[in-house]
Amino acid sequence: MEKKFTTENFEAEVLKADKPVLVDFYADWCGPCRMMAPLVEELARDMAGEAVVGKLNVDDCEEIAVRYGVMNIPTLIVFKNGKEAGRVLGVQSREVLERMIRE
Repeated sequence: MEKKFTTENFEAEVLKADKPVLVDFYADWCGPCRMMAPLVEELARDMAGEAVVGKLNVDDCEEIAVRYGVMNIPTLIVFKNGKEAGRVLGVQSREVLERMIRE
């Protein structure tokens, strides 16, 4: 199952992670975000040993969304070694997300 990132755990779970981390910046009311939810959950399960995959609700964690310039949702950002390593906006395919995580 995908992780739930919050203001309280973002630094420890994302920025200090020893694996790549895919963060899905989303909101419950967002239709395209709901379309991405099953794919994010599937990636979390399938890439469990290789990467951390999770979601961050922009309504609950607005300051993190602002810090990373998230203006549209869904925005999916891959972090490696505490730094942003890739970003895509909108509904994406599994292949695009896997490639971002692995590169």
